Amino acid sequence: MHHDLDRKFVPLSDYQTYSTEEMRDRSGLFYELMRKRRTVRHFSDKPVPMDVIAACLRTAGTAPNGANIQPWHFVVVTDPEIKHLIREGAEKEEREFYSRRAPEEWLEALEPFGTNWEKPYLDRAPMLIAIFAQRFGIEPDGTKKKHYYVQESVGIATGMLITAVHYAGLVSLTHTPSPMDFLNGILSRPDNEKPFLLLVVGYPAEDALVPEISKKSLDEITTFL
Repeated sequence: MHHDLDRKFVPLSDYQTYSTEEMRDRSGLFYELMRKRRTVRHFSDKPVPMDVIAACLRTAGTAPNGANIQPWHFVVVTDPEIKHLIREGAEKEEREFYSRRAPEEWLEALEPFGTNWEKPYLDRAPMLIAIFAQRFGIEPDGTKKKHYYVQESVGIATGMLITAVHYAGLVSLTHTPSPMDFLNGILSRPDNEKPFLLLVVGYPAEDALVPEISKKSLDEITTFL
């Protein structure tokens, strides 16, 4: 195989080979861990160790992405005043959504989850992580630099972040008030960054409740050819 001579390549030295039995054990254990992950809306206000979150964000930063541009930026918010500003901005948009913008079909789909425009967890949870997608880059001279597969890349990184947070022993909530442009102003992010998702992170409240739901079976979500 011939590689681009202008790019440096190094051996794949960190790859670990496992026996088939070990692979079965590892994949099965990981599934058992991840199937216990639940989206939580009732949070404790107990602070989250910042070094744990830093490790989770480093994990997210290893995600595969278009042309290795890594078109994401994470803003970690623990300041109560900034969290409250985010809550006010989110509730303003959510109030519009639930009262005017949401189709009846969508509201019916949300009804079993007991959600509404009020988002008290944005104040109570110890941490909000705002995830931004860099739609394009900006060169030092101010010209635009094209970014590739931005949504896909940031989506994969976000999934890895959610997985890392759960693996560490915390819970999370994916929150997507629409539109989310108010986050740029509150968090002083540039125009080339578009809010992708607001991840609420913390410990569950002692009396936390979650809806009784099930996941589709493997046969329903997969085709083997």
